[in-house]
Amino acid sequence: MGDPISRIRNLPLHVMLVAECGEDGEIVGIIRGCIKTVTRGNKGSTPCPVYVKIAYILGLRVSSQHRRLGIATKLVEKIEEWSKTNGAKYAYMATDSNNEASIKLFTSKCNYAKFRAPSVLVQPVHAHYKPIASDIAIVRVSPQLSESFYRRIFASSEFFPRDIDDILDNKLNLGTFMAVPKKTLLNWDPKSGSFPSTFAILSVWNTKEVYKLQVRGISSLKYAACLGSRVLDSWMPWLRVPSIPNIFKTFGFYLLYGIHMEGKYGPRLMKSLCAFAHNMGRKDGECRLLVSEVGLDDPVREAIPRWNKFSWGDLWCMKKLDVSECHEDDDWVESQASSSSAIFVDPRDF
Repeated sequence: MGDPISRIRNLPLHVMLVAECGEDGEIVGIIRGCIKTVTRGNKGSTPCPVYVKIAYILGLRVSSQHRRLGIATKLVEKIEEWSKTNGAKYAYMATDSNNEASIKLFTSKCNYAKFRAPSVLVQPVHAHYKPIASDIAIVRVSPQLSESFYRRIFASSEFFPRDIDDILDNKLNLGTFMAVPKKTLLNWDPKSGSFPSTFAILSVWNTKEVYKLQVRGISSLKYAACLGSRVLDSWMPWLRVPSIPNIFKTFGFYLLYGIHMEGKYGPRLMKSLCAFAHNMGRKDGECRLLVSEVGLDDPVREAIPRWNKFSWGDLWCMKKLDVSECHEDDDWVESQASSSSAIFVDPRDF
């Protein structure tokens, strides 16, 4: 099982609850939760970000022999009670948009509303090196400067964490990088705190140090085809064969977050930045995938390389925990419309 709270350990306020059955206390269900303060988008004409305390619910599991007994609903209710006690105004969960059982539980039984539908984009890490255009420079940005940039870029977005500085200083954060035209470096100093006229930016989170994955149950024919693609890519890297990495043994992945681009060359710069991240993963023997999650309408979505077969649509459902506290026009869930197409995905949630 590994570390049961690995996915929430990096958040300052977290909990894991279990459901027990019988005199011997057999564990038949489990749920995890964490609380953080995030932006909910700008309200009205104010340029300042509006922060709210929110609970993230994840890792709900009930043993197959004890399902349809109300255990999952009870676990959700208990984690909501814990969240309210610790000051959370809202709670949300994320699931695959095709996970009908989970969606039905939260929307029909627990009164959550379908809220956002971001895209999870997955790119394999190939054996070959991905070239970066000679007229593009990749600049590493310090955590302090990254914080300043991100607070300005995502001020009007949703789910941007107030403690972004803790994320950027975390040992799992492998760095923040900007791609800019090389000619820009003649007139732009990254330490100045100003933005160049066109750029792309992202950070890399080392998720493989939190948990690892493994794909099982494929046919021998598919396994042989995947192996063949890797061998060919290793022997003749100049062909740039789109090989499938060895995901049939335990592996990890890098999460790309804080993804943003601006200006005329933004899409091209973002593709180069993703190629740079790919090459980082290529040097790491256990990183087999690059994963990112962005808003469905975020322009950056089209610039991020991915394999559609490995990617999927996510669904975030949200609930206001205390409906008596504020008016309907102040309800984040009821308002639905966002002031920005960008959603900041906290790497600690992944």
